[in-house]
Amino acid sequence: MKIAELDGRRITDLASFHQQASELLDFGPYYGRNFNALWDRLSRDVERPVRIRWLHASTSRAALGKATFAKIVDIFERAAREDREYNALHRLEFELIDP
Repeated sequence: MKIAELDGRRITDLASFHQQASELLDFGPYYGRNFNALWDRLSRDVERPVRIRWLHASTSRAALGKATFAKIVDIFERAAREDREYNALHRLEFELIDP
């Protein structure tokens, strides 16, 4: 299983989140850098199996603001939940990590 780690210390705003996620998960040059595009890539395009770990989550929560952070986390969790509900053999997993 591939492990992809977002570094919350490098996420200072929404643009830096999208940049890091795009590079880490290979979203390609046409990634829209918005919540709908994030959902599209996570639910359809990210190669599975993959475990996405968001390190230093509280640092990026403070930088992004609670509402924006919660929206992003919800998108990741929905993609993971959808894979679990469909009993996908190769699935996306997501976890928040704070040292």
